[in-house]
This record gives sequence, structure tokens and C-alpha cells, in this order.
Amino acid sequence: QVQLVESGGGLVQPGGSLRLSCAASGFIFNIYTMKWYRQTPGKERELVASITRSGGSTTYADSVKGRFTISRDNAKNTVYLQMQSLKPEDTAVYYCNVQVGRSDYWGQGTQVTVSS
Repeated sequence: QVQLVESGGGLVQPGGSLRLSCAASGFIFNIYTMKWYRQTPGKERELVASITRSGGSTTYADSVKGRFTISRDNAKNTVYLQMQSLKPEDTAVYYCNVQVGRSDYWGQGTQVTVSS
């Protein structure tokens, strides 16, 4: 079965950096677009970044452009989100996502807290 396991979250000061990882299994990783979302209490889940199967094309939410970088290692079945110049408003639970067929799959999420 499809499994997505995020890691790398934590507490960081404003201006700091974190790298999130999402280890995938249960599907052919290198033929699917992968996405990162985030969610704060009381708000809808927000698409942060996406990357095509080869890594040749990426998209970002306006709020993170120039600060976040999505990448993938198809040999390791892993997608990454490098986050720099973090702001308090980046505080959220970050989720990895893949759509396989008509089904959306999510990891358990990893908490990112940006605070001094």
C-alpha cells in the first residue's frame, strides 16, 4: 500500500532553515508528481510546492517563492522541501502528497514551528 512518511520538522528561529523529507513506498515513485502541503488550525490545507516525476518542473505558492525549494531523489524514493528564511507565518503541519489514479495519499505530517 502507498505510504508517505515525513520527517525533518521542528522548532526554528525566524530566518532559519529546515529540510523536510518524505520517504515514499508502495507505488512507482518516479512516475508521479509529488507535492508538499501545509495546514494551520482552522485553515484549509495549502499547496506549498510540487515537482514533476523527473524533477524537471516545479511550482510554488507565492508565499514561499524564492525561499523554499522542492526536489526529489528517485533512486531513494524521497522528496524534499528545503525551507530558508523561515517566517513565523510558515508555522504549520507540513504534509507530503501523491495522487495515484483517483486516490489522494497523505503522510502523517511533520510540525514546523517558527518562533523566537
